[in-house]
Amino acid sequence: MSIPGIGFAGLTALGLVMLAIILATARLILGPSAPDRVVAADTLGVITTAGLVWLASILDNGIYLDVAIVYAALAFIGVVAIARALERQTD
Repeated sequence: MSIPGIGFAGLTALGLVMLAIILATARLILGPSAPDRVVAADTLGVITTAGLVWLASILDNGIYLDVAIVYAALAFIGVVAIARALERQTD
């Protein structure tokens, strides 16, 4: 299998990222607790942000970097809000 412009290292990295997405999605669905699901959602957010940065690099278009920054900030704020809500729920 050969993808133009991507060598062995690129295919290996793509495979590892796909494995990380599968594992994080499994943790998001299976749980077992709410904090586990929050960490999995945060992991998926980080992978998505990295994918947007990679896309900006491949397409040589800076707008995707701006989108990645906004996405990362919103994902961080969302995770902090959910963590605080979970913390209040246990008190």
